Amino acid sequence: MQKPILFALAALLLSACVQKIDIAEEKASILQTERAFEKMAADSSIAYAFNAFAADSAVIMRGNDSVIHTKKGSYNFYTHNGSDSATVNWNADFVDVSDDGTLGYTYGKYLLKVRQADNTTKEYKGTFHTVWKKQTDGSWKYVWD
Repeated sequence: MQKPILFALAALLLSACVQKIDIAEEKASILQTERAFEKMAADSSIAYAFNAFAADSAVIMRGNDSVIHTKKGSYNFYTHNGSDSATVNWNADFVDVSDDGTLGYTYGKYLLKVRQADNTTKEYKGTFHTVWKKQTDGSWKYVWD
């Protein structure tokens, strides 16, 4: 066989092995995950949702500079910070995904309402940013929030 034919066959085989990523589909999948995450936080609890959607190595930043590492650390934070008297709602204004479909991110506005001891409610508004990593089972888990 001649070298040009061998190179053509090799290129054909390699292109057949490369999986095409549908970026629009991946963005929609991340957005669907973000919405399910927000719904679980509203329907169940903030602690439960942050635990359910976290990758094992997840990191969250809370307060001015408090960085909390791991899924377990995140769960411990939310079960001990009074979030049982809080509700949070958010909406992603933007979603994007890497060209290889393995990482994505979202950002948007959130509203946190905390019931005070005197039964009044204090509101906190802000902007969230979440980084999502595709898992081996095809699901998305956050690695940074």
